Amino acid sequence: MTLIKSISGIRGTIGGAVGDNLTPIDAVKFASAYGVWLKGQYKKENYRVVVGRDARISGEMIQNLVMNTLVGLGIHVIDLGLSTTPTVEVAVPMEHADGGIILTASHNPKEWNALKLLNNKGEFLNGEEGAKILAIAESDTMSFADVDSLGKITKNDAYIDLHIDAVLDLKLVNKSAIEKANFKVVVDGVNSTGGIAIPLLLERLGVECVKLYCEPTGHFPHNPEPLKEHLTDLSEAVVKEHADFGIVVDPDVDRLAFIDENGNMFGEEYTLVACADYVLRATPGNTVSNMSSTRALRDVTEQHGGTYEASAVGEVNVVALMKKNNAVIGGEGNGGIIYPESHYGRDALVGVALFLSLLADKKMSVSALRASYPNYFMSKKKIALTPELDVDAILKAMEAKYSHERVTTIDGVKIDFEDSWVHLRKSNTEPIIRVYTEAPSQEAADALADKVIAEIKAVANN
Repeated sequence: MTLIKSISGIRGTIGGAVGDNLTPIDAVKFASAYGVWLKGQYKKENYRVVVGRDARISGEMIQNLVMNTLVGLGIHVIDLGLSTTPTVEVAVPMEHADGGIILTASHNPKEWNALKLLNNKGEFLNGEEGAKILAIAESDTMSFADVDSLGKITKNDAYIDLHIDAVLDLKLVNKSAIEKANFKVVVDGVNSTGGIAIPLLLERLGVECVKLYCEPTGHFPHNPEPLKEHLTDLSEAVVKEHADFGIVVDPDVDRLAFIDENGNMFGEEYTLVACADYVLRATPGNTVSNMSSTRALRDVTEQHGGTYEASAVGEVNVVALMKKNNAVIGGEGNGGIIYPESHYGRDALVGVALFLSLLADKKMSVSALRASYPNYFMSKKKIALTPELDVDAILKAMEAKYSHERVTTIDGVKIDFEDSWVHLRKSNTEPIIRVYTEAPSQEAADALADKVIAEIKAVANN
């Protein structure tokens, strides 16, 4: 089964059997359910939905299916074409639209695609709303518009520029200091829409940009998840070009990671830490990240006199806790920056602008900046799911095994030790159990992960 229905949307691999994969029929079914749900939310004459996609090979096909399904429901569509997830998010309120759909499978390989669904604020739907849409999809009671009431599609390719305008208008983005710093940066756009948006942003900020894999062909040159083992080409290019640092984003541009001037990973966990450090200096307050994110954000927040809290994994959960705690910045340790002054969504463009502002202010190298933060090391491993694996039973067994430690179960099982932690949870986006650990050294983090994986396998084999 590679069709996953979750809080993160409807995600699956292209081709194969209906109901098992993301086939054209599944795309139409779930787009129909979203449209029916939307029309039930607001009683009005005209409905408008913003639709954009990353550069995946299947993107144009899925987008045409989705848009014309909405047209069949009498919903007008604003077609952004090639876009980014945060661009679609900011376009929804700008267009006074009723919702939005982003066609992207984020960091998943090219055979995957997904429908990610937004409300009228340009924010992801919550679990309750998602459940209603899934119920509508399975009900087969959807009713479509008559021939005189069909929707229309309007193309608008200006929104990446409008998104950049909005980023540059943010009070904490120090455009003049960035221009004076004469930065040189290498950008890995993984042959998706980050290759369009990030260089345009850098150009507007007066940053010299060296492009690597910035053609939006959808043929990803490496695994699109921005992890160290996938970024050797970028590391080499940064050193060869004598650049100040490197930037890599995922295919839909909501995750952001940096390479320092020596070709070493800044650490995607530290993207949020650095941006939060900059924001907290100017606007003291609280922060939020998810339970799988580094403790370094807590440390930096407390240094600035604020309070840190952790949510369940999933952008919608982070956003809900940020609103509750009036967080001035938040996000996820996978390189996702959520800055409420811009909008409540992970946004690599905002992250790049804040990071450049911090560097221009501190006048230090990226490696020196990284050395200035608390030093934690993470291991991010996974266990592939098979039909015979009872995930709930495994998690219960691990919870019982470590009941003498501080255990949290709001999202899988997180075990906090004095100087380390492990978080076990079933992924929202892949058929796997994620095993994340953090410790004072990489060796300790890897050893803890390997120990827990061995324990899980022992439980599963009993």
